Amino acid sequence: MERKLKIAIIHPDLGIGGAERLIVDAAVELVSHGHDVHIFTAHHDKNRCFEETVSGAFPVTVYGSFLPRHVFYRLHALCAYLRCIFVALCVLFLWPSFDVVLADQVSVVIPLLKLKKSMKVVFYCHFPDLLLAHHTTVLRRLYRKPIDFIEEITTGMADIILVNSKFTASTFASTFKRLHARGIQPAVLYPAVNVDQFHEPHSYKLNFLSINRFERKKNIELAVSAFARLHTLEEHGLQSQKLNEATLTIAGNVSFIPFMLVAERAMCLPLLKKQGREGLGSGYDSRLRENVEYLDELKHLAAREGVSSQISFITSCSTAERNKLLSQCLCVIYTPKDEHFGIVPLEAMAAHKPVIACNSGGPVETVKDAETGFLCDPNPEDFSLAMAKVIQDPQMASRMGGEARKHVAESFSTKIFGQHLNQYLISITSSKED
Repeated sequence: MERKLKIAIIHPDLGIGGAERLIVDAAVELVSHGHDVHIFTAHHDKNRCFEETVSGAFPVTVYGSFLPRHVFYRLHALCAYLRCIFVALCVLFLWPSFDVVLADQVSVVIPLLKLKKSMKVVFYCHFPDLLLAHHTTVLRRLYRKPIDFIEEITTGMADIILVNSKFTASTFASTFKRLHARGIQPAVLYPAVNVDQFHEPHSYKLNFLSINRFERKKNIELAVSAFARLHTLEEHGLQSQKLNEATLTIAGNVSFIPFMLVAERAMCLPLLKKQGREGLGSGYDSRLRENVEYLDELKHLAAREGVSSQISFITSCSTAERNKLLSQCLCVIYTPKDEHFGIVPLEAMAAHKPVIACNSGGPVETVKDAETGFLCDPNPEDFSLAMAKVIQDPQMASRMGGEARKHVAESFSTKIFGQHLNQYLISITSSKED
């Protein structure tokens, strides 16, 4: 019989982001395995949080909410460090010892937690924060230099490091070279998706769906160009009638910031704060210059390619609206290159839809090529050929969608995530006893 563990989870800001979703999933699943779980955070707004954090399944304690998140919209990383250090000190001195502490995003708390020799520390690294921060000016580089150094040194002090994909693990090794030289290698624990929120669709349209934030790094122009190129593929047997029926919907992400880390949040926080939406986000924000410019660029590209009438732009959508779009589409197009992980392909496959994605980054590990979708070179030619296949054979797309749902349920459900996390924690605490 498994030992019941006392587990503390330390997270910077328990809002409604993707990283927060992972932490909440971890807490829920660990409780289901019989462990005592307690989340500690510097901020938790009970009116703007995931339901599980206020339902009583596990306690949430806030320390340091009075500390600033920024100084005149600057020094976000430093403030995040200070807030998390305060939380860690409170856990250290105000609470009895825990068997294991799970920390994520901010590694500076690890050496403090290690002061209690009886506690094991697990760190979840979504992606090296130093790679997401701007180092564009001399002043920024001077500011980030000690923070980046501290990130690497303190990350290496964890008893076990978990990352969200093999791609992130390889990036971890190439970024934290000192740790790699010492033989410190992270283990992979994939994020999960709640498959129960998606039901089997009973009808569909000849619609391709792209879901992403309106940022250039998401490479959404690839979806537009590939869709336009479909009209040049009639020699491949693509019927003009089906082409005329085909549409492309480009939707912004649902109304929370997915898996944003300290550096990424720092870029968006000033605008969100001014709008009273700190902790929230969307696929599109009219006050974010890149969002506005990129949406305009995509619309001009669609017009230039002659497919404006067949492309719909939805700047932001709720979870319910996203699920409806997924239910009605034929296939999901996922265009980012070298994505750290990518939760959208999992959501699409959980919704019984095949995915066409780039053959790099996280999707290589989640999408089974020619079984649950297609992995393509990141160019319009390859993407359009894959799109043509599902237009020509919608029944194949339906079969792929069925396989996709099965694949996610077996490998990427919250239940599977919980089982793997539980195994890591049991293993690390058993080694403590040995």
